[in-house]
Amino acid sequence: MNKVVRHAFDLLVVGGGPAGMAAAVRAAESDLAVGIVDDSAMLGGQIWRGESGAGSAGLKWIERLRSSRVKVLRGRVFHQPESRILLAENNETVYELQYQNLILATGARERFLPFPGWTLPNVLGAGGLQAMVKGGLPIGGKRVVVAGTGPLLIAAAAYLRQHGAEILIICEQASWVDLAQFGMALLSQPSKILQGLRLKKALAKIKFSPNSWPVAASGSAAVESVTISRSGKLETISCDYLACGFHLVPNVELPLLVGCQVQNGCVQVDDFQRTSVPEVFSAGEPTGIGGVELSLVEGEIAGLAAAGRTAEAGRLLNRREKLRRFARSLDRAFRLRSELRSLPQRETIVCRCEDVRYSHLREHAGWRAAKLQTRCGMGPCQGRICGPATQFLFRWGQESVRPPIFPVRAESMASFTDDSTLEVCETTGGR
Repeated sequence: MNKVVRHAFDLLVVGGGPAGMAAAVRAAESDLAVGIVDDSAMLGGQIWRGESGAGSAGLKWIERLRSSRVKVLRGRVFHQPESRILLAENNETVYELQYQNLILATGARERFLPFPGWTLPNVLGAGGLQAMVKGGLPIGGKRVVVAGTGPLLIAAAAYLRQHGAEILIICEQASWVDLAQFGMALLSQPSKILQGLRLKKALAKIKFSPNSWPVAASGSAAVESVTISRSGKLETISCDYLACGFHLVPNVELPLLVGCQVQNGCVQVDDFQRTSVPEVFSAGEPTGIGGVELSLVEGEIAGLAAAGRTAEAGRLLNRREKLRRFARSLDRAFRLRSELRSLPQRETIVCRCEDVRYSHLREHAGWRAAKLQTRCGMGPCQGRICGPATQFLFRWGQESVRPPIFPVRAESMASFTDDSTLEVCETTGGR
């Protein structure tokens, strides 16, 4: 049985990405006992992924965290057995984490939409393929089609090309009109204009096609070609990889579990990032997709407010509002078009974990009925893939979240009651 370690914090931060690091650093300045827990061995979250991918801004925050008195724990939070206590596990340890205040900075994930062939090997998320290349997957000389929607497509394509991939085309489902309006919104964000110019240079001579999206992927052992709808006309392109994703989805499973109000898929917060649960704050992508700059300032506000420094937090509100206006323009530009609801065919698998097909799902009136009758959403991903897909396809809402919110070992669920293996750590802010 795993060793059980108990920590008690004044403030616990869940999530080691930009928002979580900023929150922990600012709160620790008040000499609180602050802990941060993340399931990755490297700080920085998906956006920075440790020192090698952080850039100057990321390195600054990583160093500030390391030089602070924040206790860093590696583990995945999976349950709240009672108020102000969370459970997390890693390969060796189960943590029982007690807190007075909690900041949820749980990030976001790629949204996938089902279409024929989307379960073939080498059909991957755009960010997922980028992460695999960062982890050592050889991509040199491979032909890649990048398709879907959102800025992640451009960033992923630039990274893959930099590492030797042949990017055949970037298919963006948004229209030229939506993209032009988004370009106008960039005028208020000079730093993002510079980022865009760098990406444009990195992707010189690569086809960029708005009003385009994948219709089907084909192949035997792995994907060999993808058929795209390009301005209303079908075109088939031979490829080795299809990197595909339809923007991002906030990770709200843990906020829902602890009782936070969620609306339109985002955690609802007040001016100081406080949720509907008085001792719980949320920052970054769970409150709405807005990018790294917004995540950082929301994290700072949450950390300062949780430490009782609301006057300092208040001085950041105007900056946050400016970034939120940009986030709203991002959401408008890359909203999913209705034509994408017609992508799956009768036999297209929608729930990959339980092999549930589109024809079996459309017989049901809602998420709960579909789960009861088909096991959709009851596999290892706990509905993280099929949940957002069915929400778009059928306009279903996710009605509840049950622990554990991630698959865990049975001994982890039981071990926190076994005091014979308990190691108590009275955390005082030292690492």
